[in-house]
Amino acid sequence: MTREKMSEAEAEQRFVAMLEADGWTVTTNNPDFADVIATKLGEPRLVAEVKGHTAAPGLDVNTLYGQILNRMSDLSGNTRYAIVVPESILDKVERVTPELRAILKLETWAVPAEGDPYQA
Repeated sequence: MTREKMSEAEAEQRFVAMLEADGWTVTTNNPDFADVIATKLGEPRLVAEVKGHTAAPGLDVNTLYGQILNRMSDLSGNTRYAIVVPESILDKVERVTPELRAILKLETWAVPAEGDPYQA
């Protein structure tokens, strides 16, 4: 698979590596929960859903939004929620307006073909 067509596993791996390099403790493979759960002393817990490039990225991003909304059970401020996608499908994520994502306090992270993931 080309880097422009980054799989979910690769996007997750690169996002996790960035978090771990920044001192976060990360768990993945949570069959009944989010793709990534990360904790760091002094920081709110981070819960993230990840999607890769697929044959139907728009549909899969819609699914991603549904998954993260279903995970948003702690609205106390002790948990941050994020969606993580390859940079190549960031435009699909941005169909939900920045204003709405801000109201939901939903972070968006993009994983570029080269370099570190960044908050979009």
